[in-house]
Amino acid sequence: QVQLVESGGGLVQAGGSLRLSCAASGRTSSRYAMGWFRQASGPEREFVAAISWSGGSTRYVDSVKGRFTISRDNAKNTVYLQMNSLKPEDTAVYYCATSNFIAAKTHQYESWGQGTQVTVSS
Repeated sequence: QVQLVESGGGLVQAGGSLRLSCAASGRTSSRYAMGWFRQASGPEREFVAAISWSGGSTRYVDSVKGRFTISRDNAKNTVYLQMNSLKPEDTAVYYCATSNFIAAKTHQYESWGQGTQVTVSS
């Protein structure tokens, strides 16, 4: 089992930037792909970005392409989400999760963090 802890959320004005971090502990010897999801007011979590174990492959939802960048530092067991040009519609709780491969569906992910709130004011 892998434990995940997100950090870096906060309140930012539209056009601003934030960098989210997701620190993994526990069974970190396994080679997981990692993903970021977000959940606004509804019950569904929206896929945001994912990265392979090596970092060589990434995937993004169309609405964040060109603004968000996912990266990872395996030596630190940490995955990052750099968010630039933030918009009010990016406001949500952001979660990181592990998967055996790059995927965009919540059921394809195993371990989840508790989330970090991102609020973008207009």
